[in-house]
Amino acid sequence: MEEVHPLDDGRCIRSELIETTRRLHQRRWCDGTGGNFSVVLQREPRRLLMAPTGVDKGRLEVDDLIVVNESQEIVEGNGRVSAETALHLAVVRETGAGAVLHSHSIAATVLSRTHQKIGHVTLEGWEMQKGLEGVNTHASRINIPVVGNSQSMEVLVDSFLPHLPAQSHGILVAGHGLYAWGTTLADAERHLEILEFLLDVQLNVAKSQQP
Repeated sequence: MEEVHPLDDGRCIRSELIETTRRLHQRRWCDGTGGNFSVVLQREPRRLLMAPTGVDKGRLEVDDLIVVNESQEIVEGNGRVSAETALHLAVVRETGAGAVLHSHSIAATVLSRTHQKIGHVTLEGWEMQKGLEGVNTHASRINIPVVGNSQSMEVLVDSFLPHLPAQSHGILVAGHGLYAWGTTLADAERHLEILEFLLDVQLNVAKSQQP
């Protein structure tokens, strides 16, 4: 059994996930009951440590977190499993990510809607792009895929799969928000912060160009 974060690790990774969730909530990236966040505890058999759905993410405590298996069943803790757990599992399987973070910022929600027909949001020429793993210069172009929203998780997973090999570190769901991931929880949070910053810049540029 490959353990990424052993289940009896002194609650360290649980505390880290709670701290990350609170920081994201303070930035208004998961207002209300929005957003969902996961960390891989084990690869085989796969176990995800997650925030339960339907709760205020800014009020979560360590004991509120749940552990979910590959079948999206709770194996530890109490609460409800987010339907979007299927997306977390798909990202983890296809990219080898150790954490997946999903935000509902204004910039991500608006740009994902306005760019749905194009199919991506292009980030180009911004210094902050260098905060993404594998990007070493501002003189680069990154296309963040935009997929259509659906209440069917099977449809959403199928729409994610073609884009995951590109390693863009994020995918936008139209009118919904951003999924970002990384090798570790810290990497995932950094990628989310960078992408959210760049999306905010793009939104402000679009506003400035309006007549």
